[in-house]
Amino acid sequence: MEEIQSQSDHYRSSSSSASSPASRVPAFNFFYLRKPGSLGQPISFEDSPEWEDTDADVRVEEGGGDSINAATTSVSPSLSKLNSGSLPSPHLPEGAAVARKIAGASVAWKDLTVTIEGKRKYSDNVVKGSNGYALPGTMTVIMGPAKSGKSTLLRAIAGRLPPAAKMYGEIFVNGARMHMPYGSYGFVDLETTLIGSLTVREYLYYSAVLQLPGFFSQKKSVVEEAIHAMSLGDFANKLIGGHCFMKGLPSGERRRVAIARELVMRPHILFIDEPLYHLDSVSALLMMVTLKKLTSTGCTLIFTLNQSSTEVFGLFDRICLLSNGNTLFFGETLACLQHFSNAGFPCPIMQSPSDHFLRAINTDFDRIIAMCKNWQDDNGDFSAVNMDTAVAICTLEATYKSSADAAAVETMILRLTEKEGPLLKSKGKASNATRIAVLTWRSLLIMSREFKYYWLRLILYMLLTLCIGTIFSGLGHSLSSVVTRVAAIFVFVSFTSLLSIAGVPVLMKEIKIYASEESNQHSGALAFLFGQLLSSIPFLFLISISSSLVFYFLIGLRDEFSLLMYFVLNFFMCLLVNEGLMLAVVSLWKNIFQSVLTLVTIHVVLMLAAGYFRIRSKLPGPVWTHPLSDIAFHTYSIQGLLENEYLGVNFAIGQVRSISGFQALHSAYDISPRSNAKWENVLVLFLMAVGYRILVFVLLHFYARKNVSLHRLFRGKHNSTA
Repeated sequence: MEEIQSQSDHYRSSSSSASSPASRVPAFNFFYLRKPGSLGQPISFEDSPEWEDTDADVRVEEGGGDSINAATTSVSPSLSKLNSGSLPSPHLPEGAAVARKIAGASVAWKDLTVTIEGKRKYSDNVVKGSNGYALPGTMTVIMGPAKSGKSTLLRAIAGRLPPAAKMYGEIFVNGARMHMPYGSYGFVDLETTLIGSLTVREYLYYSAVLQLPGFFSQKKSVVEEAIHAMSLGDFANKLIGGHCFMKGLPSGERRRVAIARELVMRPHILFIDEPLYHLDSVSALLMMVTLKKLTSTGCTLIFTLNQSSTEVFGLFDRICLLSNGNTLFFGETLACLQHFSNAGFPCPIMQSPSDHFLRAINTDFDRIIAMCKNWQDDNGDFSAVNMDTAVAICTLEATYKSSADAAAVETMILRLTEKEGPLLKSKGKASNATRIAVLTWRSLLIMSREFKYYWLRLILYMLLTLCIGTIFSGLGHSLSSVVTRVAAIFVFVSFTSLLSIAGVPVLMKEIKIYASEESNQHSGALAFLFGQLLSSIPFLFLISISSSLVFYFLIGLRDEFSLLMYFVLNFFMCLLVNEGLMLAVVSLWKNIFQSVLTLVTIHVVLMLAAGYFRIRSKLPGPVWTHPLSDIAFHTYSIQGLLENEYLGVNFAIGQVRSISGFQALHSAYDISPRSNAKWENVLVLFLMAVGYRILVFVLLHFYARKNVSLHRLFRGKHNSTA
């Protein structure tokens, strides 16, 4: 501590005349200095009440509903000026309804520690003993450099930590220990997968129908409120991802759509991980002004941020500053400036406060200073903080722990937790039948609009079928054509199945959409699988009937309608099985390259075991016959098609003898002589299609169950300590 104190004193003496707050005029209205003689007290604005006058009064009206008398917190005159006219307000379309009041909720966390094994080399503690709170109608920002524990703290408060994490400490919502049922809070992840082929209004409407119970018509008003709350009126009828030569929504609007998706539930608490992610300065300011307007409805807003501009910084109500998991400050935003000044790091003139904070606590700057130690600008040193970052972090942490600001936080947490307020209640969920119907219709709409879903595959199938058909055309119906026709059917089934791998990117996108919706309990594995299956059936049937017709007549198979219909049905079931196999592999890997590599390997192995290169009865037993040949769907599809073509057919040998189609195929491919054998093969294909989707359900359900059980475990720990 002596070294820390000496370096801190050296910095004060060397920089006080140049950058002390007392010796310069504030460049912005929100800059604030303590009154003389008030260093021992918690920071307060000139005409704002002290800490003890701040209260979180949440009163839910009787009879349910979302209307409340939202709690109000003290705001400085400068911030009031920012919120009332100095910054542009979000555009509200003419005739739009005023945003409905939302029953906010107070959130407090005490001695919160999160441990993730192997996350960091030097310590498993990602968050260390954090204390803080958030009040209704306010914005609380968790700020810090990369890998400081911002997102981990946010997820811990929201109950969404990964399975490898362990959490210690207490979290209170309205004074009760960690109780946030479905619909009471919203969480916007850093990366949210949107559906580019839907308009903003369509996307939010389908999201509302998936989340909320009740009739479809009742969701429209909720969607319009979310659109107006996030200032998306000008983009409501535009496609999110664009179309043809029309560009999609900019990144700022996409981020606002992701937030609006959570607003359709009218959550009491909204968590956002990096709302300004990939946004330019103008989009970032518009985003934060929009969120500031959202808090005026009573919603409690907690989000993470890496850094911000000066204008954006002035909109925050409270800031939680982290570095390496340690809390360096928690309190009102402007008080953070005074805290840094007290510790010996006053904010220089013409520098953004957030930039100054992160410069002082980001250890990566030490490497930059070491590289640029010989560089100096006209004003002196390269950096305004001329002591080691680790020493600065220790100084700030020690100053905060002994400050009245830290004591005020503990006092406020005690006040928020000494008496339980109203428990948050779930607003109910949409039924599984409703979700299946909505997902089916939405997927049909997406597939019909997206060229790369099935339309591209249809074109590729038709081109491949034309190639195969023209190569094997004009075979005739003699005995000598049997072996060549077997080759044509094998190539048709195998190559079209292999070509289906072109649909892996699309299936990967569907899995990502499902994962994004399932993480917030908007969807489930069963609803997703049924919706995906029912919506894909019309397109797979269109592909099967068009490809089958071209191949059937070019090859010159038997001209009977019933045989043609069986050919279409057999090939349709083959595509259905292959679709299930691809879905299972994509669900397992969740990576395009690994999924394509795995599927190509599986298809090649199954083609080798399908009984064409060597008939099944002569394949080596231990591996190739059992189990590879048994699980190869190519085997049953080809067998059924050959039995459909050759059972009941006789080939003349000379003028006296004739042999059956079964005997003619005996040396080329193994088939069954029974008349109903071809239907048994279709049944096997159907069971395989069902089996693959059950496997997908298990994979998706196990992943979701693991996360749900983890959330319940955390909440159980909180309840057990009560």
